[in-house]
Amino acid sequence: MSNFLVISIIIIYLAVIFYVAYWAEKNSKSGWVNNPYVYTLSLAVYCTAWTYYGSVGLAATSGIKFLAIYVGPVIIIPTWMLLMKKIIRISKGNKISSLADFISLRYGNDRFLGALVTLVCVLAIVPYISLQLKAISETFNVITNHTIVVNSIIKDTTFYIAILLAVFAAFFGTQHTDASERHKGIITAVALESIIKLLFFVIIGVYVTFYLFNGPGDIYQQASTLPNFKEQQSLNGLEGGFNWFLLSIVSMIAIMLLPRQFQVSVVENEREKYLKKATWLFPLYLLLFNVFVIFIAWGGNIIFQNQQVEADLFTLMLPLQQGNDFLAILVFLGGFSAAISMVVISTLALSTMLSNNLIIPYGFLSKFSKGESEKNTESIKNIRRISIFSLIIVAYFFYKFFTLDRSLVSIGLISFVLIAQLAPSFFGGLFWRRGSAIGAKFGILVGFLVTVYTLVIPFTIDSQEIASSFVSDGLFGFSFLKPYNLFGMQIFEPVPHAFFWSIFFNVITYSLLSVNIIGSSRERNFAEMFVDSSKYASLYENAFVWKGEAYVKDIRKVLTRFLGDKRTERALNLFYMKYNINKKDQFADARLVNFSEKLLTGSIGSASARILISSVVKEEEISLQEVLKILDETQKAKESNKALKEKDKQKDEFLDTVAHELKTPITSIRALSEILLDDAKIDHEVKNKFLTSILSESERVSRLINNILDLEKLATGKEKLELKENSIQETISKSINSVQQLAIKKQVKINIEGINDANLIYDEDRIQQVIINLLSNAIKFSNEEVGSVSVYTFQNENNIEISVEDNGKGISKDELGSIFNKFYQSKNQTILKPVGSGLGLAISKQIIESHNGKIWAENIRPTGARLTFILPLNNK
Repeated sequence: MSNFLVISIIIIYLAVIFYVAYWAEKNSKSGWVNNPYVYTLSLAVYCTAWTYYGSVGLAATSGIKFLAIYVGPVIIIPTWMLLMKKIIRISKGNKISSLADFISLRYGNDRFLGALVTLVCVLAIVPYISLQLKAISETFNVITNHTIVVNSIIKDTTFYIAILLAVFAAFFGTQHTDASERHKGIITAVALESIIKLLFFVIIGVYVTFYLFNGPGDIYQQASTLPNFKEQQSLNGLEGGFNWFLLSIVSMIAIMLLPRQFQVSVVENEREKYLKKATWLFPLYLLLFNVFVIFIAWGGNIIFQNQQVEADLFTLMLPLQQGNDFLAILVFLGGFSAAISMVVISTLALSTMLSNNLIIPYGFLSKFSKGESEKNTESIKNIRRISIFSLIIVAYFFYKFFTLDRSLVSIGLISFVLIAQLAPSFFGGLFWRRGSAIGAKFGILVGFLVTVYTLVIPFTIDSQEIASSFVSDGLFGFSFLKPYNLFGMQIFEPVPHAFFWSIFFNVITYSLLSVNIIGSSRERNFAEMFVDSSKYASLYENAFVWKGEAYVKDIRKVLTRFLGDKRTERALNLFYMKYNINKKDQFADARLVNFSEKLLTGSIGSASARILISSVVKEEEISLQEVLKILDETQKAKESNKALKEKDKQKDEFLDTVAHELKTPITSIRALSEILLDDAKIDHEVKNKFLTSILSESERVSRLINNILDLEKLATGKEKLELKENSIQETISKSINSVQQLAIKKQVKINIEGINDANLIYDEDRIQQVIINLLSNAIKFSNEEVGSVSVYTFQNENNIEISVEDNGKGISKDELGSIFNKFYQSKNQTILKPVGSGLGLAISKQIIESHNGKIWAENIRPTGARLTFILPLNNK
């Protein structure tokens, strides 16, 4: 296939991706851009050229080992969702823009820790980026039948592609200085590329499985005759199981801590609810991507068994070998999509980390603190642009002179193990209060050095064919220091071996130092905030985790240097409105200090923001006990405000309902009275009917007012009870007599066989009022065909229970706790709404409680409801 044709297709494809990103930026509010599907598809940046080509290569040479890289993320997804909620809430609350910022903030805005995390990420990911460039270069040369020119850059198409990707990432990734803002254009483009790479990979899978062969059974039958087939398709006993398990753990960590994954899953998350969709859709995506991997690998082994074809290229070589150039182009574009997505998101994430945690805090902070806002803004953008270009150029040269002869999988797994060294400090910081900055720093350093010793150095020696006995004999000839068999452990393969020992020493160092060396007060303060994020996330600004003296004018001056006058003024105005603070106040409180730090964090990183704000405020030491006390007081204040608001809401609802209930009969009375007054010729019968209605409505108003007054007196304790010794059986009998006519009218039978007498002290009129109310409701809601109401009493040593049951529809579960509220009327009624104010049960509850009793409702089987109240036998 001609160079010109392939390059033209690449240019057209990149133009489409550029246009999609541009459109998404312009239409950032569109539903096409903001939805859970775009978010979930952006997570598929996890599937890189390694997935597209390397997984097939690994499956062809090592069988089912390739699944470990994808089984880990699928297994961790349910836990991932819970963790992501916590991580996203913390990140949004603190304007976190990178993994380094997150870890640095947790350990008290530690500047060195942020820089260390950044260096580890750069050293781990730059070779991984070079891996993507290698995939683009190799596949381009295969499809155009060109030979790679090692020493030529000008003639290398990959170099120009790398430059285009750098332009793309720099243009769409540095629109704002606040790196915590969403990059809608890039994310939408990545989501589109996720669809493209999956679609084209499934197409080649179907082609190989059902066109080149007669389905999975045919491929399996032919592949099973190949040498070492059975060994490749098994875990190779206990040792193989341990290796597979550790690789799965590495991939579990990678799905959360790779900089590109943290960028798309945390920083770019628009809404927390998107996680629900991602929980099932992302594993499904991984499943679809891996369905055909093993079949393509087997197909390649069968067709190329007598040829020297690199297994990583089976996906592309199979259609080319059959002369199907069109399908080969599709495969190339799918792999190209997988590669450039990873390169763009990774460089975007790394450039933010480099600028916010290394370049600005160690090189430009003092200059920025004296500069003007426009110059500072442009300088920050330029730092990130230069970082993006530098990362891609370094990755290109790394690919050119180091990774040409290495497999995609080998480089990818080294990156995974290096990134895994951040896991103890990251997850420890989320769940362990004692985790300290000193423990995190030394843990990462020790783990990194062990990884370099056990994996990076021997890998370099092997790849560069350096003459050394280090791998075979160990350091200084000590066999127990062999990098691939450290301390004599021989059951692991190189990558699981390096991961095991590096994480082991990392965790031990982190734990021991954290336990024995107490962190600073600020460190411990943030530890409390991160560990108890569910309790304190919404309180971050309100929680006074800072003590000291600060002037608003000094803080405003710092903010203006980075945000400009307009943005600073707008942000402070919103702050003053939110907390109802007087703009003329000269002194800044803890809320403003924290708010200002967060405003700067997105632009210059948490460590730099902390340094700048600290330079204009006088901070006092604050103990952990003070922090906990302050946070608890803030929590209580918030709960108290919430309770007050709920009470005000109930009061408003109560008054609205009273107004409505009074308005209805009064309107009726007024209308009827006007008719009588205006029309003198009205006949006697109609006149009597109108007057009867007026009297009825007047009684309704009077009854409602009396009920409200009763309720108020009972609630405030103003009502004096006439407590005397009475017979409960007699009181129930009087109550039944009062409702007997209603029962006869509704054809409801009242059963009194379960009543047993007892003498106790109570206000008979009030208790009779309660029983009548319960009986009336029971009669109203009894079965319309065969109505039945039963009254029971049960006595024990301390009290007596009185229950009223009906055989109606019962009460829905969500209404059981609400029927005693003021003006509440059940929704589970017939079409005709029962007559009543809705205050009966509310008054009954107040009466029973004034007798030191309790009242509740429950459903009974098969149908019906039971309302029960308790009266104490000794109620003096």
